[in-house]
Amino acid sequence: METETLLLVLAIIAGTYMAWNIGANDVANAMGTSVGSKALTLWGAVLVAAVFEFTGAFFVGSRVTKTISKGIISLDIVTGHELEFACGMVAALLAAAIWLNIASRLGWPVSTTHSIIGAVIGFGIVLGGMVAVNWVQVLQIVLSWIISPISGAVIAVAVYVLLVLPIYRSKQPARQLRRIVPPATAMVFFLLSLSMFYKGLKNLNLDMPAGEAIVIAAIVGAVAAGIAHVLMSRRKLHNSTHLAARLRQTEPVFAILQVITACYMAFAHGANDVANSVGPLAAVVAVVRTGVVSQEAAVPLWILATGGVGIVIGLATYGHRVIATIGKRITAITPSRGFSAEFGAATTVLVCSKLGLPVSTTHTLVGAVVGVGLARGIRGLDLRVVRDIGVSWLATIPFTALITVVLYYILRTIVL
Repeated sequence: METETLLLVLAIIAGTYMAWNIGANDVANAMGTSVGSKALTLWGAVLVAAVFEFTGAFFVGSRVTKTISKGIISLDIVTGHELEFACGMVAALLAAAIWLNIASRLGWPVSTTHSIIGAVIGFGIVLGGMVAVNWVQVLQIVLSWIISPISGAVIAVAVYVLLVLPIYRSKQPARQLRRIVPPATAMVFFLLSLSMFYKGLKNLNLDMPAGEAIVIAAIVGAVAAGIAHVLMSRRKLHNSTHLAARLRQTEPVFAILQVITACYMAFAHGANDVANSVGPLAAVVAVVRTGVVSQEAAVPLWILATGGVGIVIGLATYGHRVIATIGKRITAITPSRGFSAEFGAATTVLVCSKLGLPVSTTHTLVGAVVGVGLARGIRGLDLRVVRDIGVSWLATIPFTALITVVLYYILRTIVL
């Protein structure tokens, strides 16, 4: 078998394995709170992910990806070493996928993007030494370990305190529920619409200016609030003093909002992250076809399809461990707490991405879940689980970098 053909076959195998692990870990993050709160069953979450992740990845997923993730290493380093670069990208895919597999086995929610970045750092050091790595960029990524969870926690707690607790503390919970649900619904649909139009599904030409996007999102939010008001006015509610009765009439409402938010997060993940996660596969395909390493590479539809199918299968077959961590082990999740966490995470990702701040969706969601747990007091958290997750975040980049170095030398010996 020719070298280029062998590299392509290995890249496809590694990319498929990577897609499976993205589903087992990354997508399980997005679905974890919905399953933990029982707003969705496990198979309901798989169905939602199957529809929205695949739709986002295949139909509106990015058709172009950066070949060297996040500008971590210079393009000059790999110029003239095209086949070594292809070997490095295969090694990076395998290393990131192995780490995700280990993390999923242990129930640790880790960042797919950071796994790939760590792998690329390892490859860059092998090819060009320590000076080949953009360490300022790496420092920004490290800062995201702090920015992401704290931002998610702050917004999630604010949502929980301002929207949920007033219902349970009110002497007239039915009236309070009717008063709060319409603006909460407006907030959800405003955020989701703004994410679509302003964060930009560029392949659908929806990357609108901020002012225009805000106006359209506000209209969508207002319509959603009006519908919610009509539905809540028709809903039979009682001003019971018993907590169990308040839970029965309040939590189902937040469960609906939580599922809507989870659908958005799944769609956005498919549209915005899958191509980046399997970017090394696109890079290898580009090198095999053209013999040149460029800063960006086209992402063929079959790669997007591989990502879309792989993540759904990964969630269905191995996502339950990470779902259990997010939905049960960190803190007890109800639909209202799950909604607060999902809304906090989605808001943080939208705002920080537009401010140019480096954030991880995984880290943000975990921080949001920890935040709603802290809103109940420190005893509401399993601190051992939080500690283990923190350690896994710190280990991601050095582990994938080291494994990439080992795999690169093995692949280079076999292929080249």
